Amino acid sequence: MTKQDQIQLGKTLWAIADELRGSMNADDFRDYMLSFLFLRYLSDNYEEAAKAELGADWPELPADDRRSPLAVWYEQNPEDIEEFEKVMRRKVHYVIKPEFLWSSIAELARTQNDELLHTLQRGFKFIENESFSSSFHGLFSEINLDSEKLGKNYKQRNDRLCTIIQKIAEGLAEFPSERDLLGDAYEYLIGQFAAGSGKKAGEFYTPQQISSILSGIVTLDSQEPATGKRDKLNRLYDFACGSGSLLLNVRRHMGKHGVGKLYGQEKNITTYNLARMNMLLHGVRDTEFEIHHGDTLENDWDILREPNPAKKIEFDAVVANPPFSYKWNPSEEMAKDFRFKDYGLAPKSAADFAFLLHGFHFLAKDGTMAIILPHGVLFRGGAEKKIRTKLLKDGNIDTVIGLPAKLFYSTGIPVCILVLKKCKRTDDVLFINAAELYVPGKRQNTLLPEHINKIIDTYQYRREVSEELDNGSIFASRCVSMEEIEENDFNLNITRYVSTVKPEPEVDLQQVHAELVDLTSKEKEAQARHNAFLRELGLPELP
Repeated sequence: MTKQDQIQLGKTLWAIADELRGSMNADDFRDYMLSFLFLRYLSDNYEEAAKAELGADWPELPADDRRSPLAVWYEQNPEDIEEFEKVMRRKVHYVIKPEFLWSSIAELARTQNDELLHTLQRGFKFIENESFSSSFHGLFSEINLDSEKLGKNYKQRNDRLCTIIQKIAEGLAEFPSERDLLGDAYEYLIGQFAAGSGKKAGEFYTPQQISSILSGIVTLDSQEPATGKRDKLNRLYDFACGSGSLLLNVRRHMGKHGVGKLYGQEKNITTYNLARMNMLLHGVRDTEFEIHHGDTLENDWDILREPNPAKKIEFDAVVANPPFSYKWNPSEEMAKDFRFKDYGLAPKSAADFAFLLHGFHFLAKDGTMAIILPHGVLFRGGAEKKIRTKLLKDGNIDTVIGLPAKLFYSTGIPVCILVLKKCKRTDDVLFINAAELYVPGKRQNTLLPEHINKIIDTYQYRREVSEELDNGSIFASRCVSMEEIEENDFNLNITRYVSTVKPEPEVDLQQVHAELVDLTSKEKEAQARHNAFLRELGLPELP
């Protein structure tokens, strides 16, 4: 599998989506498309494991026999099915009945079978309620196979599904049947649907380039980043996880066994289902992640409601891209909440600090938190200034990174990354101004891998730099003392400390003065000669 394969498969599937969705809303069609990719992944993974388990008993079928080999084995060995499924649950953590496998569904689509829709409905219910040891109830709740958007009656809906599935099957057949390829295609499609859905995209997708910066930061040793990557993150948490791409990116950075368990929280039901599928599609077993459907600000997840500090769950790393300046309505009781009581409540107009304090509360003492926020949190007054000041005085804000504008699908504003720690060795704050570090685009600006590496490297080695970029602006960083920050009234506006404007060359005043004296002297000499000529000619002299 090559990078080119990954890109080409994503483009092929996107072209199919673009061709087939017709009048259907892109967000609606996304759910069908991604669900079928998910089914294909589960099926490929399961059939591969089943073939390895059955060995010589795996049926070899002639080329013209389009049945699933596993379906044939089930027919031939009815008395062994129960034991086989027990083994499969132990080894791959789930079971799929042969009639619900992608190969069986694709064959129904190819032959325009009238039972396709009913079979899909039964298959989705089986996967939700019986496939896995832990229930994935509601996994396909956003996919209405009876929707009139597919057709006005059963036959029209069945025919439409046959066409969609057949096209996807044909598109996938052109590429290697590698599991990672489907996971990457899934991520690509999420990104493409995000780009096409405007502001809604912020609900479920953090661009990979920004995700990579956060991942690169939280996977480094918290106390001594310069020593390199941590050996393991036992628990990783994203309290606004969207489709889970940020959690998966950190896992990629750490390696398959570098993260013990992924924890995510998501309020939007559609996005919550996307996240659960995305985890499984990337080979994360159901025992290796836990995604909660609920409201982070209300803190309605039971495992996070332990008031006793000695018993509360803590995370080695926290990452998040919460909704920017989200309006909320905290109750009076919320002021006593263990997450906020020492800091005060974020204003109703912007819950940015409420999200931050939620994640920070559950951060382990040797952990790192990296969160994407709008620049307003750096300088706004009132309740936000009070929270910001306490975090600074307590030595919890480690690094402030300013990013370019137009990196997100959902907003054109520039954003910042705050890096927080409960215990840090340095008593200053590192400011990194990367606002001009990008490749410009018409709708989106892009961070190249070398840009991402430059930002992470500057954080890792706490470098102080001032480097001129190709566009004539500056990439700069500086460690700023708490005394200087206090003199600026705890305002963290990045340009107060590091500017991206190329400084004017220093002026040597003594040299300039000497040049002016010399020029003045020469001017007097020239005027004297000129007046001498005028006198000879009998003309009035210049004053």
